[in-house]
Amino acid sequence: MALLGKLLKNRRAGQAGLAWNSPNLGGENTLALSSPDFEEEATMPTVHTATRAGGKDLSPALTWSPAPEATAQLLLVVEDPDAPTPAPFVHCVALLDPSVTSLAQGALDAENPADGVRPLRSGTGRGYLGPAPIRGHGPHRYVFQLFALTTPITSGSSGAALAGAKPRDVLAAAGDVLARGRLDGMYERA
Repeated sequence: MALLGKLLKNRRAGQAGLAWNSPNLGGENTLALSSPDFEEEATMPTVHTATRAGGKDLSPALTWSPAPEATAQLLLVVEDPDAPTPAPFVHCVALLDPSVTSLAQGALDAENPADGVRPLRSGTGRGYLGPAPIRGHGPHRYVFQLFALTTPITSGSSGAALAGAKPRDVLAAAGDVLARGRLDGMYERA
C-alpha cells in the first residue's frame, strides 16, 4: 500500500474544492472553532482515525464561539483536500441546532449522535469517518468547517430528501452564511 501512496504522492484534490471556498458558503470568519484534542495544524490523535488506520472512528471534541443571534442552523463539514480524488473527500456532514456551542468526543456518531446533532451522508457512509490516508501518500489535512446559516437546510439542492442527499447537494442547498469558523488537523500514515 505504501507503493500506491508514493505513486499518487503528487495527486491531491486541492483546497479550492473545499466547502470553505464555495461561493454560497462565504461569510465572516467570526466563529472561533477549536478542539481540546489537537491544536490548529497539529497531528490528530490516532483515536480519531478510522479503524483500518488503527483508530476508533471517534469524532474529536469541538468547541466554538456562540453563533450570531439570527442563526437558524449550523452546518459542520469535515473534508480532506489531500485525498487523491477529483474533489476533497468528505469525512462528515452534520446539521446542528444553533444553540449548540460544543461537541463531546463521539458526538458525530451516525448511530448515537449527541442531542442537537443530525449526521448526514458523507463520503462512504453516514456520520463521522476518521482519517485513513493511503500509506506513504504524505501528510493529509482534515478541515473542520462550521457555518452559521440564516435558513435551515431541509433538502438537497436537487430536491432530494436530506437522509439520502449527497454531500455536495447538501452544501449547494445552504443559504446565506452569517459566520463561519475553520480548524485544520493533520494526519499521515507512513
